[in-house]
Amino acid sequence: MPHESHPDPAYFLYHSIGQYPGKAAGMSAALGQFADTWGALDDAQWPKVLQDREVFLSLWRDLIDAPEGSLTSAENVTTALFSVLGGLPPERLRGKRVLIGADCFPSLHFLLNGMAERLDYTLETVPVRQGEFWVKDEDMMAAWGPDVGLTLLTFVTSTASYRCDLAALIAHGQQMGSLVGVDLTQGIGVIPFSLTDFPADFVVSTTLKWLCGTPGAGIVQMRPDLIAEMQPELRGWFSQANPFSWDLEAFEYAPDARRFEHGTPSVLACVGSVPALKWHAGQVDVLAHNRVLTDMVIARAQDMGLTLATPLGQAQRGGSVMLHLSGDTATLVDLLRAQQIYVDARGQILRISPGAMTTQAHVVRLFEGVQALL
Repeated sequence: MPHESHPDPAYFLYHSIGQYPGKAAGMSAALGQFADTWGALDDAQWPKVLQDREVFLSLWRDLIDAPEGSLTSAENVTTALFSVLGGLPPERLRGKRVLIGADCFPSLHFLLNGMAERLDYTLETVPVRQGEFWVKDEDMMAAWGPDVGLTLLTFVTSTASYRCDLAALIAHGQQMGSLVGVDLTQGIGVIPFSLTDFPADFVVSTTLKWLCGTPGAGIVQMRPDLIAEMQPELRGWFSQANPFSWDLEAFEYAPDARRFEHGTPSVLACVGSVPALKWHAGQVDVLAHNRVLTDMVIARAQDMGLTLATPLGQAQRGGSVMLHLSGDTATLVDLLRAQQIYVDARGQILRISPGAMTTQAHVVRLFEGVQALL
């Protein structure tokens, strides 16, 4: 028999698609305004929607303290990284190693592995130690010598919620003379990040997850003095200072991060994410609220004798708590969903991410459900 609808769904999927009060209404209004603009019988579409996208870019610059002109949109983190790889001067990577942790977002590893032969670098993946759940910072640094042309760091991992020591790792990369990139995806929006504090050479991210935005609204940001070296091979009419210059013999890259753009940009996704970014910019207690709930999750898990796959120390973890279960996690997720308790799993890892619309009562319901089902 189908389960009755619960009046108060318990949502723990902020590592995937974040929610906030009024999200549907805010998105509907923004996308409805876009539809009115794009469907009007006039010639004002491009000036208006590019202005709307600039709001998106401005909110992102404010979020991570990025200099003007150093950040632009990308469809996702993979295309953002591809634009970086394809824009670097060949000598930056030729004959060198590229370093990444085994607990990275797989899509980025797929790309780096696929580009290695053509760009003539060796991809080295630092492993997770036997019996552990995340790559140790000391293992990254031990593998990171002066022959490493580029290292891609993961701010917060998606299967352990491990938050690396970015300050130490970036400083080590600078000593080695390497380019240092950071994938912000699983931490941004719940763990504060500023390029002033963590001066990476470039960062990539999405506006999904803790930022509660839409798919297709990624970003790429790069150190301004490094941008001048870049000549992205994925280029198009929006890579120019003036996208509407169609002189086939006069292509010239834009002087700023716009050179990472290529064909027609995903304006719709950016516009749809603006309400979420504005909502987030007005919040002051996102992390504090999360810490109360994640501490509850950890305590309940320990009481049940469940295996934590996430660090205990708050300074070493993101906004999620991961549990390593020995049973059938897929069935557990399905049975919890039937009670309108929403979590997910990656293999044996149950992922629990409480956010703005998660309450202490939801944590209690989650663990009552887990205990009954296990």
